[in-house]
Amino acid sequence: MAHDPKRGHSALRRGRWSTPGAEYFLTVCTDDQPCGLGAREVTAPLTEGALRLESEGAWHVRTMSVMPDHLHFLVVLGETLPLSEVVRRFKGRHASLLQSQRLRWERGCFDHRLRDDEDRLPVFLYIFLNPYRANLLPHSERWPGYYCCPEDWRWFGPLTDHDCPMPEWLL
Repeated sequence: MAHDPKRGHSALRRGRWSTPGAEYFLTVCTDDQPCGLGAREVTAPLTEGALRLESEGAWHVRTMSVMPDHLHFLVVLGETLPLSEVVRRFKGRHASLLQSQRLRWERGCFDHRLRDDEDRLPVFLYIFLNPYRANLLPHSERWPGYYCCPEDWRWFGPLTDHDCPMPEWLL
């Protein structure tokens, strides 16, 4: 079967552009969905790496969660690089870390640019609740792979039950 450049994954990317200052919900997955990202020796470097890209002006990480086989981010794109390049750098910088766990990144990522009028609370809740909804821990424990920037934690943190989800959020 011949390759049709007007169809498939790459066709979806054609004509897309990155908007500096725009907010993006991202999901970055491991290839073939093996678990291993949730290990503490992997979670901390992934979070630190995302924040290092922030210090370089590539993006601002509002919130993120490292799951066993994927990561969710809500980021504000910086002025210096297109989103695809920031994601490429993030993945590239952590490829050897994943290889040490017998993991590798899936090609590409899911991204959704949030509209200015789009409510951010559902995105924060989705990212925050993801490990609880996956039954990875009881609702009374804090997920070690969760990060929220201090300015957002000032409004989001008080909505939680001592840094844990409200039980009714999981119904």
